[in-house]
Amino acid sequence: MTTLLQTPPSRVADDELQPVRRLSGGRRVLGYLTLGVAAVLVLLPFYWMVMSSLKSNNDVFTVPVQWIATDPVWSNYLDIWSKSDMTTWLGNTVLLSAVVTLLQVFTGSFAAYGFAKIRFPGRDVLFLAYIGTLAVPWQSYMVPQFVMMSKLQLTDTLWAIVALQAFGALGVFLMKQFYETVPDELIDAARIDGMSEYGIYRRIMLPLSVPALASLTLITLVTTWNDYLGPLLYLRSPDLWTIQLGLKSFISQYNAEYALIMTGSVLSVLPILVIFLAGQRYFVEGIATTGLKG
Repeated sequence: MTTLLQTPPSRVADDELQPVRRLSGGRRVLGYLTLGVAAVLVLLPFYWMVMSSLKSNNDVFTVPVQWIATDPVWSNYLDIWSKSDMTTWLGNTVLLSAVVTLLQVFTGSFAAYGFAKIRFPGRDVLFLAYIGTLAVPWQSYMVPQFVMMSKLQLTDTLWAIVALQAFGALGVFLMKQFYETVPDELIDAARIDGMSEYGIYRRIMLPLSVPALASLTLITLVTTWNDYLGPLLYLRSPDLWTIQLGLKSFISQYNAEYALIMTGSVLSVLPILVIFLAGQRYFVEGIATTGLKG
């Protein structure tokens, strides 16, 4: 007791907090190690894909696995352009991804503004019914949808993919959660000043929702770019194929050009990787702020 009385209060506090600090530092190191291992596991398939694109066809699936291409075959990145219609595939993929992303961002944000800031009878029921479509797998209504597109004579055209993916319930949900963070007083003040709902959406909501729009743009772009089943059903002409369908053409009845498949996969991933790195800050900010009440 005498020792405690003679010891300054700050000294006692530091002695008591030191084990806690050591424990906190140990947990932080353990957390970093866990994240590092998880990052390696996530990036390992991409590393193997890049290394396989620099190998000959017979060396891709050797046992044991060769993690480093000792004799890189750089000619694969030239051969794929001469042995395939890569320019057409990438052009179709870029066109579809850009058009679908633009339409989904517009329709999703516009509908979300109505659900979040405009009061009308049955609004909540309609929103729940619309969001409930996310729980219905596409395979369950794929056949009637194809029949409908056939009657509209949209099959074997790029318009079929655009019509199917121009609207998305996920985008409406994401944007509505963000719009609910905008104070209603700001919207009411704009209405009192005589601004129309279209003006509020264009001049107030859109500038405030740049992070959420960036998140929706990236999610839609990646989903459309990597879509395989939709183009497989509706795009039968080779001149309409996307990059995902085109890569399948390297698989013949008796053999598969695995090295060229990996080369094409690397080329298909690069645009998405560049876009993600460029908009990473907005994407993270949009996901972090969506659903927070302001």
